[in-house]
Amino acid sequence: MSDQFKDQFKFDVSAFLANLTERPGVYQMHNDQDELIYVGKAKNLKRRVSSYFVKNHDAIKTQAMVAQVARITVTVTDTESEALILENTLIKRLNPRYNVLFRDDKSYPYLFVSTGKDYPALSFHRGAKRRVGRYFGPFPNAGAVHQTLQSLQKIFPVRQCAESVFKHRSRPCLQYQIKRCSGPCVGLVSQQDYAEDVRLTLMFLEGKSFDVIEELGQQMQAASDDLSFEKAALLRDRISALRTIQSQHLINQPGSQDLDVIAVQVRNHQACVTLMMYRGGHLWGGENYFPKFKYADEQTLAETLSAFISQHYDGHPIPKTLLTSHEMNEQAWLQEWLSQKKQQAVTIKQASQATSKGLVQLALSNGEAALKQHLSQKASQWDRVIALQDALNLAQPPKYMECFDISHTMGEQTVASCVVFIDGVPSSQAYRKFNISGITGGDDYAAMHQALTRRYSRLKTEQQPLPDLVIVDGGKGQLTQAIAVLRELELDQLPLVSVAKGEGRKAGLEILYTPHNLEGIDLEADDIALHLINHIRDEAHRFAITGHRQRRQKAQTHSQLEDIPGVGPKTRKLLLTHFGGLAQVKDAAASELAKVKGISPNLAQKIYDFFHGEL
Repeated sequence: MSDQFKDQFKFDVSAFLANLTERPGVYQMHNDQDELIYVGKAKNLKRRVSSYFVKNHDAIKTQAMVAQVARITVTVTDTESEALILENTLIKRLNPRYNVLFRDDKSYPYLFVSTGKDYPALSFHRGAKRRVGRYFGPFPNAGAVHQTLQSLQKIFPVRQCAESVFKHRSRPCLQYQIKRCSGPCVGLVSQQDYAEDVRLTLMFLEGKSFDVIEELGQQMQAASDDLSFEKAALLRDRISALRTIQSQHLINQPGSQDLDVIAVQVRNHQACVTLMMYRGGHLWGGENYFPKFKYADEQTLAETLSAFISQHYDGHPIPKTLLTSHEMNEQAWLQEWLSQKKQQAVTIKQASQATSKGLVQLALSNGEAALKQHLSQKASQWDRVIALQDALNLAQPPKYMECFDISHTMGEQTVASCVVFIDGVPSSQAYRKFNISGITGGDDYAAMHQALTRRYSRLKTEQQPLPDLVIVDGGKGQLTQAIAVLRELELDQLPLVSVAKGEGRKAGLEILYTPHNLEGIDLEADDIALHLINHIRDEAHRFAITGHRQRRQKAQTHSQLEDIPGVGPKTRKLLLTHFGGLAQVKDAAASELAKVKGISPNLAQKIYDFFHGEL
């Protein structure tokens, strides 16, 4: 950057603060490259921004950030909640380097009960809630849903099969044989008895497990009095299973509110946020998050916690109570914002009683174990990166790698994948796929040439960071294509390697080729550098196949009628209904097409010409 341009960003702190408003809003800090480095919110902009420049900061992160500030811009808002929402939006869109960033855009799964059916089923659900029935959740991950389904299956014999399977059974399945289902598909249980099992299941999921145990106890006693000892024994086993599940939860009081426990801790400059979700008195699972954050230390715990709450609950269901491991400066502000989003009172509090302290300690223990594993895994992944540097004789460790692969079926719907690994770890949000067109079907070399050209011409034009290593799946032929593309784009300084499958296409026998070593690098099967290469190559292969299957599925469900100008969904439906299928539409004369209600002679001729060509 020229000195003249830098002069535009010489920052007069005193003058800026003297004219700064005291209203709520958002401030954005930029460095001398005009790069956004931090976004913050404030109830009082003048007081908050001034605090960065009028006192010494103990936090390493704050010291490093303030030293780089060359320009500050502010956006005034009417309320503190608006400032919080705007800050969230800017952080997610711009990813400032000194903000705590959480990659959490996934949707949570639910447990679904199809109460609209005569014989309701339990099932896993993720996505829009369009089906008629009851939804219980959210659960933190799919494993927690499946674990709950397995537990329920041992207690209540309610079916968990798909509707299509249920409707077409002619004899009871294995689940009936092992007493995990009462066999409603073949009439082995009355609708009344089955409805009773469903009712108890719903009560359990609503957190009324004590009431369920009490009812089952009464039924067991009645069965025993009637000398129905087999039924009494069955009910006894259900009660025992329910008590076992209850003993696994720290919260088990009847009528417990929905509660999220959030604990944060830091080790070796890596923070870990642990979320444990309790619904209806039951622990439905937990999840650990490792935010992207520079200079994480003990002083940033409250800031990390605040950032997690504002980013996570911006797009996920909010419970009535949040129990946190640390108190936050913005706690009242966050509580008001959550209450507005939920349109119901939400409480954020810290542990004060023995039960709540036990919940926080459980979250901290889980987080500590996850943090140790994460740091250990991170270290081993970096060892693989260093080993790859040595194996390929690179000048520096390949921190940023991109790998390409091609997938198609008999030359149709060709897709190229580009996967990104940073520090030896997949960075899935940076993955890209390319729909290949304009080449001879099955020409993998041309497909690779097109994918590489499109990828790196764009990176070069937009002046985006280039990878430290480019990997292509294939032998010398694919390597030649990559060399040609990079040379055309004047990027032949980028390190490049191709991965050729070994004899019998067995893992561990791969040969690596580089522009400077066409004889090939043959690493030992247990070499950690080869393990990393194979991991990247396999991920590129998986992503390419996934993209190809999606494109193929779309092609299979695409109708040629959709390509005719002037023929919309309603007209297509009329044509297919009238003629009985696409083949009959193709064979119909223009005069026959015009007989369909709503189709003019001109449109009928246009449809006929589309399939048969114009005169």
